[in-house]
Amino acid sequence: MCFGPFARLYHWGPLTALAIIKLVTGMTVHCSSMIWPTDTPGGLVNIFGFMALSGLSIYNFLAAAFHGPGFLPHKWTPEKEDDISELQYCGVCQGYKAPRAHHCRKCGRCTLKMDHHCPWINNCVGWGNHAHFTYFLLFSVLGCMHATVILSACMYRGFYRIWYMYYTPNIPQVQFSISSVVICIFSLGLAIGVVFAVGMLLFFQLRSIGRNRTGVEEWIYDKAVRRRQNTEKVFKFPYDLGIYQNIKQVVNLSGNPIGDGITWKVAEGCDQYTLTREQLAQKAEKKQRAKMYQIIQPASGYWFPISKGLYVLMSSPCTEDPRIKLEIDDTVLVTRWNKHWLFGEKMQPNIPESEKALNRVRGWFPRKCAVQMIEPTSPSPKHSKKRN
Repeated sequence: MCFGPFARLYHWGPLTALAIIKLVTGMTVHCSSMIWPTDTPGGLVNIFGFMALSGLSIYNFLAAAFHGPGFLPHKWTPEKEDDISELQYCGVCQGYKAPRAHHCRKCGRCTLKMDHHCPWINNCVGWGNHAHFTYFLLFSVLGCMHATVILSACMYRGFYRIWYMYYTPNIPQVQFSISSVVICIFSLGLAIGVVFAVGMLLFFQLRSIGRNRTGVEEWIYDKAVRRRQNTEKVFKFPYDLGIYQNIKQVVNLSGNPIGDGITWKVAEGCDQYTLTREQLAQKAEKKQRAKMYQIIQPASGYWFPISKGLYVLMSSPCTEDPRIKLEIDDTVLVTRWNKHWLFGEKMQPNIPESEKALNRVRGWFPRKCAVQMIEPTSPSPKHSKKRN
């Protein structure tokens, strides 16, 4: 579950992110003062530019965490009763999911235009904070690129002076202690890591904004295309209005969200429920493909179960979906699978129907822990006559 606003930062994600920002910022300012002192115009512009990037990173980080993505009210229903048939029902929130809204297991709420749940801000990324989250990524990458240049130049100048042991006037002298060398190298490694790792995430976010498709919707769209690959029908994504209009829906100077998060502009030939109808169709097919399995070996629920063998250990699914603990004779309705893992929902016949949505147990478990149950087939009419 996500915490309230005053406790949101008390989580490993935000604390780690803020610690990285503080360490890289502090060491970069320290090195800048040696290699490019602020008593020169260039040094003053350099430190001012870097501090601006650092400050904007922190501001947008906190804004993304505290503003949040926006959540649907509990027991939400559309204004028109006829629209209910076009929407999915959320048993946890006991209401319908608005177009582009999805339920987040970690937040325990239906999130408006949900992209993903980000542990670094301890919140979902969605309609309400998409702009601030993207700005945070952008300024973090630019700031760490700036820091990488400063820290690298400072280390080069410091070690160059030590190796050649000479003093040249008009060249800034950089002096390191053993502890400052270690911190500088560590900070440089963090800065380079942020440039590559966060830069990759920034690329995906910019692509998502340009297409007007969230991470969840990208997955739905790919499945919609695959469903029609052997037919002449083409699925038209309803929210793709062209790159300029797509960007305008997210990017603005204030970073505040546009609209109400429930009603959206759609492309010609589409309506508000084009995507939700596709989701309902995909879920119906998913239920048809589902298979019942019986557990024959206990599943620990660990992400990397060593006791199940090297192949199971090394092929653990790269997803945030949980791993579930199962006992012998449990039954699981499996909806996804790969060579060594199965994903499904544990059947709980003793729980009342009204409480099942709040107590669902779903996740991955090793395939070798279960066997598929063969459903009995009804006898043919010919055999039935013989028995009679």
